[in-house]
Amino acid sequence: MIKNMKKWLAALSFCVLAAQAGAQTEVRLAVHDSFELPQEVLAGFERSHNAKVSIIKMGDGNEMLNRLIITRGTPLADAVFGLDNNTLLKARQAGILAETQPQSLPAVGRVDGMLAVDFGFVTVNYDKKWFAEHQLPLPESLADLAKPQYKNLLVMPNPGTSTPGLAFLLANIGGMGEEQTFSWWAAMRQNGVKITRGWSDAYFTEFTLNGGSRPLMVGYASSPAAEVFYSEGKLSAPNMGNLFLKGGSYLQIEGAAVLNRAKQPQLAEKLVQFLQSKAVQEAVTESMWVYPAVLDTRPNPIIVHASVPKEHYAPNPQRIAEKQKEWVTRFLRVVVK
Repeated sequence: MIKNMKKWLAALSFCVLAAQAGAQTEVRLAVHDSFELPQEVLAGFERSHNAKVSIIKMGDGNEMLNRLIITRGTPLADAVFGLDNNTLLKARQAGILAETQPQSLPAVGRVDGMLAVDFGFVTVNYDKKWFAEHQLPLPESLADLAKPQYKNLLVMPNPGTSTPGLAFLLANIGGMGEEQTFSWWAAMRQNGVKITRGWSDAYFTEFTLNGGSRPLMVGYASSPAAEVFYSEGKLSAPNMGNLFLKGGSYLQIEGAAVLNRAKQPQLAEKLVQFLQSKAVQEAVTESMWVYPAVLDTRPNPIIVHASVPKEHYAPNPQRIAEKQKEWVTRFLRVVVK
């Protein structure tokens, strides 16, 4: 009896040790609401590192950053994806990023403090069918959008909570200058511009292609390609197009970084580097409708339905760092409140 009991205890101990050895280590990734990757891609990382990736969605880009700053004493995640060239400096100044970040592969743009994962262009999208049916000519400038014939036609994500909204505001300032920008936005308020919390609300709720009432929206230049892809063969060309107006297009680079005080800093470093891997880079176009940031990544054929602006606009980085908060506050006062 005692002998059998010893054998049973030995077997039980072996099973417990084996289970402990095989237990996956959780690594938490904070992301904005638009983050998406195929499950099989993330599973590849989990198998390679005996890890469990927990995705924590935190709202739009600026909303995510604000939550990470508020909880920096006890971080909710080990790494973050979705910071961009607008929000990176604020993240660094707030002390939420680890002092040392992993080595980046050669990538588009320079983004010190994070690894570039994707890039895209924020611009004005329009509903081709709506404009054809209403026989209304397309606006040729931002100033045109404030004219009576375009009243109540534009929807814009809030730059206080949305990274594409902030990017568009920065493009305005880069193209028109600060004072002209806010004079134009005051005119746009009188002309019925609608402000939403984020891009998803603008696209899925307000845009006419999805049953809304606004045939113009601030969004992404890659969205026409996404429309063709999700039609599952019904469309050979998109029903939406891009308006590349002076002061209306912005280059946005998104990236990933290890967070300060991460519970799993080494695994977080590996996860951040994984986001620059071939598997992820080739998946980002159909997953999030952006361009892969790592140089020499094979382009997705579907992107032929998108277009890119010949010019994009922004104030210089130092000026953005000094005045971004003031600009957002001023926008809210002029347009929202």
